[in-house]
Amino acid sequence: MAIRSFFVPFLLLVLWFYSSLSPVLSLYEDQVGLMDWHQQYIGKVKQAVFSTQKTGRRRVIVSTEENVIASLDLRHGEIFWRHLLGSNDVIDGIDIGLGKYVITLSSGGSILRSWNLPDGQMVWESFLQGPKHSKSLLLLPTNLKIEKDNVIVVFSNDRLHAVSCIDGEVLWKKDFETESFETQQVIQPPGSDLIYVVGFAASSQFEMYQINARNGELLKHESAIFSSGFLRELSLVSSETVVALDSTGSILLTISFQNGEISFQQTPISNIVEDSSGPAVIIPSSVPGIFAIKINSVTIFIRVIGKGKLEVVEKLNQETAVSNALPISESQQAFALVQHAGSEIHLVAKLAHDWDANLLKESIKMDQQRGIPHKVFINNYIRTDRSHGFRLLIVMEDHSLLLLQQGAIVWSREDGLASIIDVTASELPVERDGVSVAKVEHNLFEWLKGHMLKLKGTLMLASPEDVAAIQSMRLKSSEKSKMARDHNGFRKLLIVLTRAGKLFALHTGDGHIVWSHLLHKSEACQSPVGLNLYQWQVPHHHALDENPSVLVISRCGPSSDAPGVLSFVDTYTGKELNSLSLDHAVVQVIPLPHTDSTEQRLHLLIDSDKHAHLYPKTSEALGIFKREFSNIYWYSVEDHNSIIKGHALKCKCTGEVADEFCFDARDLWSVVFPSESEKITATVTRKLNEMVHTQAKVMADQDVMYKYISRNLLFVATVAPKGSGEIGSVTPEESWLVAYLIDIVTGRILYRVTHHGAQGPVHAVFSENWVVYHFFNLRAHRYEMSVIEIYDQSRADNKDVWKLVLGKHNLTSRISLFSRPEVITKSQSYFFTHSVKAIAVTSTAKGITSKQLLIGTIGDQVLALDKRFLDPRRSVNPTQAEKEEGIIPLTDSLPIIPQSYVTHALRVEGLRGIITVPAKLESTTLVFAHGVDLFFTQLAPSRTYDSLTEDFSYALLLITIVALVAAIFVTWRLSERKELQDKWR
Repeated sequence: MAIRSFFVPFLLLVLWFYSSLSPVLSLYEDQVGLMDWHQQYIGKVKQAVFSTQKTGRRRVIVSTEENVIASLDLRHGEIFWRHLLGSNDVIDGIDIGLGKYVITLSSGGSILRSWNLPDGQMVWESFLQGPKHSKSLLLLPTNLKIEKDNVIVVFSNDRLHAVSCIDGEVLWKKDFETESFETQQVIQPPGSDLIYVVGFAASSQFEMYQINARNGELLKHESAIFSSGFLRELSLVSSETVVALDSTGSILLTISFQNGEISFQQTPISNIVEDSSGPAVIIPSSVPGIFAIKINSVTIFIRVIGKGKLEVVEKLNQETAVSNALPISESQQAFALVQHAGSEIHLVAKLAHDWDANLLKESIKMDQQRGIPHKVFINNYIRTDRSHGFRLLIVMEDHSLLLLQQGAIVWSREDGLASIIDVTASELPVERDGVSVAKVEHNLFEWLKGHMLKLKGTLMLASPEDVAAIQSMRLKSSEKSKMARDHNGFRKLLIVLTRAGKLFALHTGDGHIVWSHLLHKSEACQSPVGLNLYQWQVPHHHALDENPSVLVISRCGPSSDAPGVLSFVDTYTGKELNSLSLDHAVVQVIPLPHTDSTEQRLHLLIDSDKHAHLYPKTSEALGIFKREFSNIYWYSVEDHNSIIKGHALKCKCTGEVADEFCFDARDLWSVVFPSESEKITATVTRKLNEMVHTQAKVMADQDVMYKYISRNLLFVATVAPKGSGEIGSVTPEESWLVAYLIDIVTGRILYRVTHHGAQGPVHAVFSENWVVYHFFNLRAHRYEMSVIEIYDQSRADNKDVWKLVLGKHNLTSRISLFSRPEVITKSQSYFFTHSVKAIAVTSTAKGITSKQLLIGTIGDQVLALDKRFLDPRRSVNPTQAEKEEGIIPLTDSLPIIPQSYVTHALRVEGLRGIITVPAKLESTTLVFAHGVDLFFTQLAPSRTYDSLTEDFSYALLLITIVALVAAIFVTWRLSERKELQDKWR
């Protein structure tokens, strides 16, 4: 009794203590960054304006191709603030007004905004309307004021506006009556109240308008015709002179409109440039008295002398970027040239009026994986000796951004990662090197120190310094970013392909870049465009002497029928193993479920003539392919015709393209949707590498249903042609959505459902035997998510659970897709609060863990939604057996649980895609979301039932065990003493 009286309270105390350590859904502040990381980018910079006032932080304002406007710190390149505008709100121009406002023109010149320079808060917004769409131009004159108000001059929508810089009020506006007038430049001479608007009408007429800048009055309108016509590009060389090319690109035209009088001066390029071959292109720039043209790969700088006379000042054979002119004094302007030469870039700053004088001349070593410079922006500062210093902001071919100053790279940003187009995962190498005793002792000391700190934190005895040390140790764990595999499979490489055609390998531990590789140009292909990324070689874990590799498929040019390029890249080192320039286009890529003896996966490439090409081109691969020849099927989608076709292989190619690895294709079937009532808006299939744990699903009444598992099932969503526009553009009676499940081997439609009054866009995900899709319900004015589950009735005899357990079933019997399958479907629809940008599903190593939908919301966050909420068998009053099975009572809408946001309080700006990668640990899946930002985390849909958490206190467990042993020993001694005393009585 004595033991019980002492031991039971102690045991209850221990149980209560451990119950307080049980995992919960919420995330503590000190856990942020342990299993996730978040990176912010802005995209490829297209415009930049420096703000280097003596007071306040020095910064540069940029606009990018991702529709981002951002303020960057000039010291470190960090983001002070940024705004991501909508996809339809493209930024046309930026500038700084009054030294404290950022002015942006966007949406085709329709929206003019002012932002507060220090914090990025919007000050005002103006909408500029006009008679028709036109080129958009933004001009901020430095010395033009109307009633003590600085003026912003905007040409947009074929109308010239003068807008107040303080409040955005339109002061005056001027329309242009000339038909087909295309404005090229808006010019305001320094110290003048005149504005010149110049451009072309038709193809051979030059137009000039002279306007009073204070009231918008038209002072003069002149036009002149040049019979040979113009190319649509002008270079401004002075406030009253521009340079253009004729329609053939062989004659330079110096156009002067001094005092409102237009005059042409023609100069054939062959007269000033020897051995010129091919048409010329004007390089956009604004350097007084000088302009640049490009002929083939040669950049030529030409000075305008006197009345339209031209003089070549320099020819550069290297790729060259030219900046705009920068005033450095009242009478001097400087500009910069950046030339690419092998592993270096040469920087030169010159005076506009003195080409031979170099204000700056430097050479800097540059990583060749950054490519050539695309743009350069120049800024000056005053050194301590009162001389001029320069800093250059350079945009490289891979979309990276660099600040160069005093012969060194001050900082760089990998903003190419803001435009990821494809992602795949690769394992890290196996750790094989031995570990020294000193390292083991050091790691043991750090381990003990860490657990002692954790113990102090658990017992609430930790000081603020201890709490900071705990957080620092967690974030700087050496195991997190180790370049070797871990036994749980959390450490991997994310191989991403960007729009610039560059590959990056990101470590899942902390997101750092392991290596990068730019797809280089070749003689056969000068402009490769990255398309897709595929697993090429994945060696088995015992083949330690082989590195995995990926296949990058590119196109040599923007056209869909341009020849393809194959690049094979080692995922451990980033080295390009091989590159093949194809003589055919690549319209479709089909990864086959077969590998050769070297673990290279077979791929079938379909060209524009519907020929199928096998890669790798080896005799072994050809032998494997021939054995599976009759079992290879694929489909193609013709969106513009609303047709889906099924294909199979026919025979070897005949004609000019004939070789033993080329095969002709034949059409097996086609599904033609009526163009007047249906338009294809979405198609989706299952992942090729998805694991399904079991085909059987045991119901609440012990009945068994069998999932219809087929990799040849295609989900297709069509909408009414009128309903393919923006939401709300049609009435419910004019719009509908039809969902199909189609077998791609036979073309048989297994299921069809119509949602009347529904409209796209449609986002869908297919997993196992179910598909979930999201759309808008016009009748209810709400978004909806629908689920379809398909089951196989041909196995209806296997209803006995004991047969399933004992293996007495026909699950392994062969099934032919040519016989009509006996299937049943279950479907249900639910209201959903958010608009959706992307949707994915979790994937695990064995497919045992329950599924969660990962939904990219309109707020650029990722929401995890349990698949049980989208169970079509949900009912208002589920039976007790259904409750025990886990079926949730039916509600009309899906719940949004704040704790279910995978991204927590973070946002993945411009979210475009969500990728899931299974870890070796069955309970865990790795989630990668990308857009302008990147986000990575680990997710356990059914909790981490197969492992202890990383913050589990082993020291506390050890102390508890010791305390229990000591308590047992003490109580045993007390019990012995009491028994002895009782005996003496």
